[in-house]
Amino acid sequence: MMRHSAAHIMAAAVCELYPNVKLDIGPSTDDGFYYDFDMPHRLVPEDFETIEAKMAEIVKADLPFERVEMTREEAIKLLTDAGQTFKVERLADIPEGEAISFYKCGNFIDLCRGPHVASTGCVKAFKLTSIAGSYYRGDEKNPMLQRIYGLAAASQEELDAIINRIEEAKRRDHRRLGPELDLFSMHDDVGPGLIHWHPKGARIRVAIEDYWRKEHFRNGYDMLFTPHVGRANLWETSGHLGFYKENMYSSMDVDGQPYYVKPMNCPFHIQVYKSQMRSYRDLPLRWAELGTVYRYEKSGVLHGLLRVRGFTQDDAHIFCTPESIVEEIRTTVGFALRILRRFGFNEIAAYLSTRPDKAVGDPERWEQATHSLEAALKSEGIDYQIDQGGGAFYGPKIDLKIKDAIGREWQLGTIQFDFNLPERFNLTYIGSDGAAHRPYMVHRALLGSIERFFGILIEHYAGAFPVWLAAEQVRILPLTDAQLDRAKEVQQQLLAEDVRVSIDSHADKLGAKIRRAQEEKVPIMLIIGKREAEQGTLSVRVRGEGDLGAMSVDDFIAYFREAVKK
Repeated sequence: MMRHSAAHIMAAAVCELYPNVKLDIGPSTDDGFYYDFDMPHRLVPEDFETIEAKMAEIVKADLPFERVEMTREEAIKLLTDAGQTFKVERLADIPEGEAISFYKCGNFIDLCRGPHVASTGCVKAFKLTSIAGSYYRGDEKNPMLQRIYGLAAASQEELDAIINRIEEAKRRDHRRLGPELDLFSMHDDVGPGLIHWHPKGARIRVAIEDYWRKEHFRNGYDMLFTPHVGRANLWETSGHLGFYKENMYSSMDVDGQPYYVKPMNCPFHIQVYKSQMRSYRDLPLRWAELGTVYRYEKSGVLHGLLRVRGFTQDDAHIFCTPESIVEEIRTTVGFALRILRRFGFNEIAAYLSTRPDKAVGDPERWEQATHSLEAALKSEGIDYQIDQGGGAFYGPKIDLKIKDAIGREWQLGTIQFDFNLPERFNLTYIGSDGAAHRPYMVHRALLGSIERFFGILIEHYAGAFPVWLAAEQVRILPLTDAQLDRAKEVQQQLLAEDVRVSIDSHADKLGAKIRRAQEEKVPIMLIIGKREAEQGTLSVRVRGEGDLGAMSVDDFIAYFREAVKK
């Protein structure tokens, strides 16, 4: 409420300072606010000082925020007379019969649902941070507006803490670290939102996927591989062409039949289910796939690895009977938590979304599904909040959100019931009574997508991955060329133990080699000088711990295995 009020104060300052300002929207954000303007003056960061000074005057005046309600006709006249064309259009979004409210502070008045703090003096600390372009209503066909971002807090101390956290987030930004560490890239010649994994990034991806597959096999899952395209009638049956077509890539003609690139894996897994008659004795079926999908995202929302157009979902679908659903969900939640914790995310919260007013499926099934989700959360002792009526129309769900190293929350895992697709595709199994029954179907993702998860991991670890995930786990540093043969012998011994190891054979001095390894965030360095080569030992240096002294190769391998376990 205070941050949204700060947005109004900034808008009031901008309107007072510059002529012919047209307003759009000014919501709060997690740490501050922004406001979108259309104005002749081209804003630059050098304007911030002037705008902040005017905002400080408005805050010092302690002007009350007054709510003013109007009829639709009065509101249209007020906004039209003021030349606020965007606000007139926004007014049309307010349903008939709903109150139309404005908020006034001093001479500034703005169409706004509210609420606000009592007065401008309640905004204790603020800072303008950046300017960005923003299309009106997020549509590139509409005019480009100027967006000013700002921060607001209850005290200067709190504001300073937010600023420090933002600076730390910039230092960890995967869009900077990715190219610096040679992990991934994107190329205009190929297209935005399409990721190229470099050898080092691919090494980490393989480590993630190998662990993911191993744990799925251990927990009773089977793997599927499905096509990247499917006929239009498949997507018509699933409902995607009716509800999701604007996010699907255009159809292609194959033998006179329209095909679409897949945005989701679900219909393909359903086809595997339907490939034979299923019995209650066959269930549950747990099928997982690292399936690459493609979805059209507007260019304005693309964001490094976090929002892309082609990505690999760590997808799974569970088909089970009503009798087994509670236990199945309990084990699924436990499995999800173990996976996330293994990657270093120990602060995990859950959000349970329940049946909305408009929903498909038997209400009794909804009740049982919701109960199974809540029972699973309670059995795992995880904190959760209930989003009453916030479920999708086709089923309740759990969203699992983690906090990273600097306290930011990210949604990763989802466990989503679906009462819609089994009906659309007429899924059945033969029960113990010999009759056909409808199975429960659960969509389940643990990491969300490999691309987005990798971006989060880069920022969580600031590029300094733990030993088990690092692209290059060990780097051997021979002191001179005279130790190069010994370095190659050690490398072969470590490669045989599945250690990801390289040799720095540059002619640089040792100090330069150590600095290079540190800059590239290699977890472990093995230094081989004349003495080590003669004695068959390694001088071990570990990131964050320093020198560990001399070890034999066998002792180092034992140390390495323990480091990976930790």
